[in-house]
Amino acid sequence: MNIILLGPPGAGKGTQSAALVERHGMRQLSTGDMLREAVKEGTPVGLEAKAVMDRGELVSDDIVSRLVDENLAAMPAEQGAIFDGYPRTAGQADDLDRILAKNDRSLDHVIELEVDVEALVERITGRFSCAKCGALYHETANPPAKEGVCDVCHSTEFKRRPDDNEETVRTRMDEYRAKTAPILPGYEARGIVQRVDGMDAIEDVAKAIDAILKC
Repeated sequence: MNIILLGPPGAGKGTQSAALVERHGMRQLSTGDMLREAVKEGTPVGLEAKAVMDRGELVSDDIVSRLVDENLAAMPAEQGAIFDGYPRTAGQADDLDRILAKNDRSLDHVIELEVDVEALVERITGRFSCAKCGALYHETANPPAKEGVCDVCHSTEFKRRPDDNEETVRTRMDEYRAKTAPILPGYEARGIVQRVDGMDAIEDVAKAIDAILKC
């Protein structure tokens, strides 16, 4: 089974992808991860991507699609794929259709994790982590048992991601809407788009996704 998992940053795509990998042996194909790995390994596509990034330019759809093609071709035929962060444009959506056909695969579901913007702002801006062990916390949903002290390693130093602020979250949401808007109608026409409330509890979101996949 091959699926696209859509949703803005903070919607929980990474969490749900990891859960699908663990529960069903699928493979998460994240464009960011694939780019970093290709650059690290010095593959031909990776070297090409590095040269582009070193010039301060955006990696083209062609390079990203070739990365997806290479990774998909290396997977066992029976292993399902989760496309995370791809496709982002109408051109990439066309590329994915071609890549899937080339590898004797088809797209089964496009699952969008829907979020409430205000709730998402609260979710993301309230996140912080232990600076020592990396344990994750949230100001209201998951604070340390003792204020100012990590539950895991008892450190008193915490940190926040610099981009976990309201302005950045809203900008990301606008960018997500702008990028996904062109690709959804085509998938809607095929009847393969399903939506899940990404603001639900993690386990409830996982159950909803499993119900769609009928796993």
